[in-house]
Amino acid sequence: MSVDKATVARIASLARIRMDDAALERMVPELNGILAWVEQLGEVDVSGVEPMAAVIPNRLRLREDEVDADPLTGGGKRDDVLANAPVAEHGFFGVPKVIE
Repeated sequence: MSVDKATVARIASLARIRMDDAALERMVPELNGILAWVEQLGEVDVSGVEPMAAVIPNRLRLREDEVDADPLTGGGKRDDVLANAPVAEHGFFGVPKVIE
């Protein structure tokens, strides 16, 4: 696949980038080089490679989901927190409706 000046102008228009003729001419070989590199990547045999999300193996660091019983840092203070709320409804902060 190759790109010409008209295609670069169309891409610039879609991206809402204003380019003069000299800039369009400079972009033609650059985009063609990028497309050639992508085509070259398509020739690589990856049949034995498993899909991955990262290059290095990552493990999620999970912890138990539990409520801290400490009265200073933990839960169990819902009534104290809601005492500061302008409006509390059913154990939650009451907020004005934003979607009609």
